[in-house]
Amino acid sequence: MTTTDWITDIALLLVVFRQLREGRLDVKSYVIPLGIVAFVAHSYLRTVPTAGNDLVLIGALVAVGAALGIAGGVYTRIRKAGTHLFIKAGAVSAALWVLGMGARMGFQLWVDHGGADDVARFSLAHQITTQDAWVAAFVLMALTEVVTRLGTIFLRGRMATRDQRQPEADGRRATVAAQRSV
Repeated sequence: MTTTDWITDIALLLVVFRQLREGRLDVKSYVIPLGIVAFVAHSYLRTVPTAGNDLVLIGALVAVGAALGIAGGVYTRIRKAGTHLFIKAGAVSAALWVLGMGARMGFQLWVDHGGADDVARFSLAHQITTQDAWVAAFVLMALTEVVTRLGTIFLRGRMATRDQRQPEADGRRATVAAQRSV
């Protein structure tokens, strides 16, 4: 792993640790992680191979990234105080984030320190055509995890804002819903 690899992996891990302390949900909460994964995508994602089972590998890891991102967003506490939203990553959210980011870092370390032959044999046996497929799969997994986590947080923040704006309408909404279902 290069120094740049270490810095970007650690920066992505620190994003969630920053949120272990409650802080205001603002543009910076979205821009920093998106900026980091945009840098990673620009630096490492040269191509998305489509031969053999490359897309199966990529799709599987993107699905894992989406599941981790959505779950991480769900397990992040969001509360409204006055006109501001506050966010705090819980233990489950932090663990999921570390699991996703750490798995990628661990895989890269393993490949760099003796696992390359095993990955090559696996790739050959499962028709994964190039190293670029692995790179694309892990970069897109990270990108998907970040985007789905932030998307989930954004939607939950919008729901918290909407719910607090119209608390007296809840009774009326329930009555209207009951009347519609009859």
